[in-house]
Amino acid sequence: MKDFMLIFMSQSYESQGLSPDEMQARMGKWFTWQQKMAADGVVKNGNALHEQRRHISGPDRVVSDLAATGVKELVGGYYVVTARDLEHASEIAQGYPDYDLGGTVEIREVMVFDN
Repeated sequence: MKDFMLIFMSQSYESQGLSPDEMQARMGKWFTWQQKMAADGVVKNGNALHEQRRHISGPDRVVSDLAATGVKELVGGYYVVTARDLEHASEIAQGYPDYDLGGTVEIREVMVFDN
């Protein structure tokens, strides 16, 4: 078994105009998916991310604070799951609840370094 990171990219619920009740229903779908992965023994950890972002880049370490407004897609969170291979991780990602809102999942195998 290997670890894979499922990286969730989408627009925020607020920017899509979802009502508080719709957001609450969406969160219920997330909790249901997380509980299924826990019952299947594949989820290791994961978190949602705040929208405030800061980039530090270049040799001069230029700092840029970026507002989420106007950003088409942002990384909203992640899960680390245990799977046999990329295909199995892709099967796990089928439960992502925001495909219907245009969200995407990027799947990356976690690289393990020998000590």
